[in-house]
Amino acid sequence: MEASPAASAWSSVNSGIVLSLAAVLWTVVWNSLQSLQLHHLVGRHLARHARRLAAVVDPYLTVTVAEHDGGRMKRSDAYREVQAYLHRATCDASAGVRHLRAEPAKNPDAFVLSMADREEVADVFRGGVTVWWLAYSTPLREDDAGGGFYWGGRAARADRRFYRLSFLERDRDVVLGEYLPHVRREGRAAMVRNRQRKLFTNLAGDTWGDDGGWCESVWSHVVFEHPKTFDTLAMDPARKKDIMDDLDAFRNGKEYYARVGRAWKRGYLLHGPPGTGKSTMIAAMANYLDYDIYDIELTSVRTNTDLRKLFIETTSKSIIVIEDIDCSLDLTGKRKNKKKKDAAAAKNDTDGDKKESPPSEEEEKDKEGSKVTLSGVLNFIDGLWSACGGERIIVFTTNHVEKLDPALIRRGRMDKHIEMSYCGFEAFKFLAKVYLGIDAHHLFDAVRALLRDVDMTPADVAENLTPKAAGDNADTCLAELVKELEKAKADKAQAKGKAAAAAAEEEVDGDDDEE
Repeated sequence: MEASPAASAWSSVNSGIVLSLAAVLWTVVWNSLQSLQLHHLVGRHLARHARRLAAVVDPYLTVTVAEHDGGRMKRSDAYREVQAYLHRATCDASAGVRHLRAEPAKNPDAFVLSMADREEVADVFRGGVTVWWLAYSTPLREDDAGGGFYWGGRAARADRRFYRLSFLERDRDVVLGEYLPHVRREGRAAMVRNRQRKLFTNLAGDTWGDDGGWCESVWSHVVFEHPKTFDTLAMDPARKKDIMDDLDAFRNGKEYYARVGRAWKRGYLLHGPPGTGKSTMIAAMANYLDYDIYDIELTSVRTNTDLRKLFIETTSKSIIVIEDIDCSLDLTGKRKNKKKKDAAAAKNDTDGDKKESPPSEEEEKDKEGSKVTLSGVLNFIDGLWSACGGERIIVFTTNHVEKLDPALIRRGRMDKHIEMSYCGFEAFKFLAKVYLGIDAHHLFDAVRALLRDVDMTPADVAENLTPKAAGDNADTCLAELVKELEKAKADKAQAKGKAAAAAAEEEVDGDDDEE
C-alpha cells in the first residue's frame, strides 16, 4: 500500500529536522573538542609514550650548565665552578682529552687547563657512579639579533658556551642530590687555590678580540702585583689599625649585613691633597683583603646603563674604584648648572631680538661624550642593582671633597671617610724605619719641629729619605730632608709676607679712594 503524498512530505520534514539537530550537536561537540585542544592532548600522550620508549633505548639523562644566566647579563657562577672542578679530571692522562684551553695560573710557571669545544671527559663519583662531561658552544643565530641581547653588549654577540653532564637514569638521585653539590663545592675550592688577583679596567665601546670575535666582557685585566701593604704604608699607626679593623668587620660581616637587610658592600671616600697616598691605600686594602680591583674610567662610560652593566660584571671579593671622581665627569654641579641654564633661558627670553649664539666647543664636547649623570652614579652605589652579588667595596678618591655633591658622599653611600693628610711625625718615623732602617736620630727633633710648620706629603718625605748615591746613608738623607723642610718653611713665610703686604696695600688704596 502506497503512502499518501502528505505522509511522505511529513516524513521528509522529520528527516531534515533530525539531520539539522545532528549537525548542530556535532558543531557544538566539535567546538568543545577544539577548545579542549584534543590534538594537543593526544600529542602529549604520544610524546609521553615516546619518551618511555626512548628511555629503554637510551637510558641516559643530561644536565646542561650554560656560561651566562640572567639573559646573558652575567657569567654563571655554576659554569665557572664546573670549569674549575674539571681541571683535575682534564689533567688526568687517562681522561683522553686531546684539545685543551690554557690560562695563566697563580704559579707563574703553570697553567690552568680546561676542555676545548667538543671534548668529553668521564668522572667517577664514590667509586660506582660514572658521569660524562661534554664542553661545547653554539654560535649566535641571525634571528637572535633582536632584543634578546644583553643590552646590545659583547656577551650577546659571542658564542654561547655550555657544559653538558650525561649520566644513567638509575643514578639520577645520586647525581642530582649529591654529585652536583659536590662539583660546586670542589670547584669553588679549586678557584680559590688557583685564583690570581687581577686589576681590571673598563673597555670603551665595542672591541674585537684577538680571534676576530667580539670580546666577552666589558672589562680588560692584568695581573695585580702591587707591593704596597699596610706594613709599608706611611700612616699614623692608630689610624691604620682603625682602617684594618673596619676592613675585617666588613669581610666577616656577611651574616650581619643579611640580618640588618643591607647589601653586602661598603663605601670608602679617600680625600686629601695630591701625593698623600690615596692610590697606595687602595693597593694596601686589596692586598690585605686579597680582593681584585676594578678601576672604572668614567669618561669611557657612555650611559648610565653602561655603568650598570659594568657593575653587574664585577665579581665578589672586589674593590670598585673611581679615582679623582671630581675630575672624571661633571657630577659636582648639576643643580648649580641647572640654575645657570634657567638664568640663561630667562635672559634669552628678554633678548629675543638677538640672534641665538651657536653652541660652544665645550658644550659640543659634553653632548658627544659620556652621558653618565649624578643620578646614575648614585644608583650605581646603592640602587637596586647594587645588591646584585656581594662582598664588594666601592672607593672614591678626590683631591677636593668640598666640590662633591653631598648626596654622593653621605653616609650609607660612602660609609667611611678617610682623610689622607700631610705627613706627620709618626708617619715620618715609620718612613725612616722603612727607608733607612733607623728608629732614632739626632735630627728627629728638627724634623718634628719643622713638620709642625710645613705641609709635606708622605711621597715627598719618602723621596728625600731615599738614598740616591753610593755614599748616602741615614745622616745624609735626613740632612737633605731637613734642608727641604727649612726651604719649604722659608717659602711659606715669604708667601705669607707677600700676602700680608698685598692686603695692607689694598687697604691703603681703599682709604685713599674714600678720601
